[in-house]
Amino acid sequence: MSSGKHPVDVAVGARVRELRIRAGMSQTKLGEALGVSFQQIQKYENGANRMGASRLVQVASALNVPLAQLFTGVDVESQSGAEPALDTEASKVARDWASIPNQTMRDSLRQVVRSMAEKTGGR
Repeated sequence: MSSGKHPVDVAVGARVRELRIRAGMSQTKLGEALGVSFQQIQKYENGANRMGASRLVQVASALNVPLAQLFTGVDVESQSGAEPALDTEASKVARDWASIPNQTMRDSLRQVVRSMAEKTGGR
């Protein structure tokens, strides 16, 4: 295997980043929970360093998500990352969205966003 980043490591790292941001957790806090530096978390998140099975279990536990959620959207069959992870801003919106308990408010907000996207050619 070449020394480049493996697509699955990149995809899983991006998913960890997305879930960390959604949880409102900094790289420093996740690093503390795992006993590693924030720089190591950066390397995991960008796919530069591969996470072993025990580390993945620790990450899922620290983020309070099922282990399988770290692999959501990863195409293991073709050894590539299937769908791009949410960018930082979209992850923050998803986090904030989850904190809105009122379904009517969520529906109204979804309609506003959809309307804005249609008016700007986003849909």
